[in-house]
Amino acid sequence: MNTLKQRLIPISQLYIAISSKISLLEPVALLAARFYVGWAFFASGLTKLRDWDSTLMLFEYEYQVPILPFELAAYLGTAAEIILPLLLMAGIASRFSALGLFFVNIVAVISLEDIAAAAFAEHVLWGTLLLQVVIFSGGRFALDRLAEEKLFNAKVK
Repeated sequence: MNTLKQRLIPISQLYIAISSKISLLEPVALLAARFYVGWAFFASGLTKLRDWDSTLMLFEYEYQVPILPFELAAYLGTAAEIILPLLLMAGIASRFSALGLFFVNIVAVISLEDIAAAAFAEHVLWGTLLLQVVIFSGGRFALDRLAEEKLFNAKVK
């Protein structure tokens, strides 16, 4: 029994050492998630702005947004795809902007009658990354962090 304990102690110490090093990557992973998802939605919003007539037609005939009139849905969806990603990438109101984009993402999936498997998988990835930001906030490299430190005059973990 003592030899098993002697073998496990170095393994547990190695695990603790590796875990502490890997946790240093958390802010980088959150920053990458914010930019990856943010750029995808921002690019989509720019596409909608470039050809507004097509956007209105898509919202009227292709996207079946529940409850809202198609014109209002087009304006709200495009505004959300332009404003929220900018906030998300900057790390301003990270949780709010990630949650807003999470709902935009859900509405996009619900609104499309036929969605390709690859597109659905991409939406699942975006949703997962957005939930990560909602749960863990924007991370160390977000302007939220600076604001919290200034407002509360203390280092935030």
